[in-house]
Amino acid sequence: MKIVVQRSKQASVTVEEQITGQISYGYVLLVGVTHADTMEDVTYLADKVANLRIFEDDEGKMNRSLLDVGGEVLSISQFTLYGDCRKGRRPSFVEAAKPDYAKELYEAFNNKLEELGIHVQTGIFGAHMEVELVNSGPVTILLESPTRS
Repeated sequence: MKIVVQRSKQASVTVEEQITGQISYGYVLLVGVTHADTMEDVTYLADKVANLRIFEDDEGKMNRSLLDVGGEVLSISQFTLYGDCRKGRRPSFVEAAKPDYAKELYEAFNNKLEELGIHVQTGIFGAHMEVELVNSGPVTILLESPTRS
């Protein structure tokens, strides 16, 4: 799995001119799933997201987690994170998981975050979405599940 984490002051996602998810303070997550991902990856990355310390403490250092600050998550499925642009001019998405499997792991990831006590909002899996956010910092981090041999 790959996740782009963007620290946000506010964010929303719109599908067909309807807001389907909205947060005030926390993370916007772009979540990509590959065919080799498992529930182990879901658990690892949910824990990493919940405990990643990229919010400032009283001294202005990135030392507080999403759980520490009571932040929310706007989670967006993003198969294009597995786009391979090394050959030609059009990305290849052969490393992205098939939609049914990707949706299963994406939903499991969001559920795992909720089990950890984080309020999660989402877009609609597979839909054309418009995402708006105010990236605070800006802070953007790329997380990946551990490489398997």
